[in-house]
Amino acid sequence: MADRPLLFHLSDVHFGLEHNRALDWVAAEVANRKPDAVIITGDLTMRARHREFAAARDWILSLEAPVTVEVGNHDLPYFNPLERFLDPYRRFHGMEQVVEKEIDLPGLAVVSLRTTARAQPRLNWSKGWVGDAALARCLTAIDALPEGTQVLVAAHHPLVEVGTRGTALTRGGTRALAELAKRNVVAVLTGHVHDPFDLMADTVNGPVRMVGAGTLSQRIRSTPQSFNELTFIDGKLCVEARNLQAVPTEDMKIDSVPEDAMPPREPGEPVAPVGAVPRTDPPVY
Repeated sequence: MADRPLLFHLSDVHFGLEHNRALDWVAAEVANRKPDAVIITGDLTMRARHREFAAARDWILSLEAPVTVEVGNHDLPYFNPLERFLDPYRRFHGMEQVVEKEIDLPGLAVVSLRTTARAQPRLNWSKGWVGDAALARCLTAIDALPEGTQVLVAAHHPLVEVGTRGTALTRGGTRALAELAKRNVVAVLTGHVHDPFDLMADTVNGPVRMVGAGTLSQRIRSTPQSFNELTFIDGKLCVEARNLQAVPTEDMKIDSVPEDAMPPREPGEPVAPVGAVPRTDPPVY
């Protein structure tokens, strides 16, 4: 690892509604820049379909860097309640080795905090939930690190609201942040809201930095497809949100094609602009 470690923080790829050009751009950046690690903070898929997971697995395992992946709310089975309750992570088959994997670099570690739940005592199960067991696992992993190790905590949902259009409404997030503030946590890395952010959150035990990555899917909100480039200079974390809008392209653009255009399924149907058709078939609503 270089004296100044380089990490890429990605989120919300949403295979099924992935953005081909954004994925190719990020893969090329990984190959060219050779980051010390790639951190993906959840929502690999759109509807947790097997074909979406297969596409996500192939893309993630092709990245030329160590990778750790968090579980997002979109990654739990939607249409199979029995599987959701009994074996909710079975569809990560073939990439189990990167799911919630702890990344250890000289003086720096990436530790997972799970914020998804197979069920919640509220109607909207897409929102964040930090249970006692998940928080205990995270804190135990942090406390087992060598003294002085700087820690990046990776989760899917922001632990408190961050002022974006998307919300997390994470139950147990305030308590989790307060516990993390007692430790050498440099930042909590998350996704879910599809817009990047970088702010300090106050807790009863002091401030904690919260850093969010945008999306690499077609489901953009306020900002274009993006990822975060993380570097450490003199021990201080520096964050740069890099977005696709700044990358030159020769792709054809057709303004008249609606954003929700589906790939052609029958001969003679109109086609979408170059690079706009997902590699996996979009979900049918």
